[in-house]
Amino acid sequence: MQKTVKILYIGDIFGRPGRRIVKEVLPEITRDYALDLILANGENAAAGFGITPPLVEELLDLGISVLTSGNHIWDKKEIVAYLMERQDGRLLRPANYPDHVPGRGLFVGRTRAGLDYAVLNLQGRVFMQAIDCPFRTADNLLSTIPESVKIRIVDMHAEATSEKLAMGWYLDGRVTALVGTHTHVPTADEMVLPQGTAYITDLGMTGPYESVIGIDKDTVIRKFLSQIPERFEVAKNDVRFYAAVVEADPETGRAVSIERIARKL
Repeated sequence: MQKTVKILYIGDIFGRPGRRIVKEVLPEITRDYALDLILANGENAAAGFGITPPLVEELLDLGISVLTSGNHIWDKKEIVAYLMERQDGRLLRPANYPDHVPGRGLFVGRTRAGLDYAVLNLQGRVFMQAIDCPFRTADNLLSTIPESVKIRIVDMHAEATSEKLAMGWYLDGRVTALVGTHTHVPTADEMVLPQGTAYITDLGMTGPYESVIGIDKDTVIRKFLSQIPERFEVAKNDVRFYAAVVEADPETGRAVSIERIARKL
């Protein structure tokens, strides 16, 4: 068995700028880090709000194995049928939505090198809609993963840093890594917790940073000043790629290290 496994997790891909920088920098990062698995949150890929079936395929074709999401997964109506029809489950929605909701929140697969892995997508409830408990959902779904699958990655899509950090401690030793998404602001608290779980509160956004979390800044400022609804447009400038690389022991599933990655066009 290989000595370690290297996993790249890309932060929320925002609109066309985010997709463009992923396409441009991913081959170099894949080569430089000798990556075994590439994951990404793609819920903002379609003009900042949701994702469409063609964009799912576009991102998967770049070498991303699984796309996770969050509350914006439902923004494009055509994705509902796609979630119902796509059988391989490589586009996830948060697992703690009710059971009858289309799609799934857990993916179990195998890398090209033959290493089994699992990806779990959860959504927080603090300052967000009150869906099912992510902590109990994590317990239930982790118990269904075969014991032989040691590499287990969690996307905790949540607003509150406290909720993400609590989930990190809760799952320490039970998953390889827990990465936070949703706020579009990268945090500098990457660490390996005592029982071997790599953790970061938020990967940050992969998209335009001369903006307000991806949206044209002047538009957002006008809305704050007037409180009148505005049509949000994706910003274009200062495009950055944010992600983290987790290195782990494939025999135990314990993380060895976590490193933040940042690139600019």
